[in-house]
Amino acid sequence: MLVRDVMTPDPETVGPDDNLQTALDKMAAAGCRRLPVVDGVGALAGIITDRDIRLASNSPLVMRERWQDELLMRQTVVNACMTPDPVSVAQDAPLQDAVHLLLQRKISGLPVVDGQQLVGVITVTDLLRTLVHLLDRA
Repeated sequence: MLVRDVMTPDPETVGPDDNLQTALDKMAAAGCRRLPVVDGVGALAGIITDRDIRLASNSPLVMRERWQDELLMRQTVVNACMTPDPVSVAQDAPLQDAVHLLLQRKISGLPVVDGQQLVGVITVTDLLRTLVHLLDRA
C-alpha cells in the first residue's frame, strides 16, 4: 500500500504572507490542527500548526486587551511562525515509510509531495481509518 492510497488529497493551505488569523480560520473551517504552507507555484514551503500560532500569540498570563491579540493575529504573517522545509513524504512511498516518519519524529501528520509540489497530507487519523477498514475486511 502506498501513501497516496491513504492520504487526504488537496488539503487546505496557506501562503507564507497570509496572516495568522487567516491560518487559524482555515484550520477551524477544515477541522484540522496543521496547514501546509505553499508558495505561489504550489511548492511546499513550510507547515504551521495551531501550537505555532498559540506560541506566537500573547500569553494569557500577560494582561492585554483582546483587541491587542486580534491585532497581533492580523499583523503577524505565517512565514514568521511556520516550520520551514518540513519533513514530508512522497506520494509513491510505501505506507510504512510515512508511519516510521510519524513515529520517529513524534508528529501526527505529514505533507505529501510529488517532487516539490504538495499533493496531500497524511495523518494518524488517516492511518487509523485505513486500519479499521482492513480489520473490518478480515
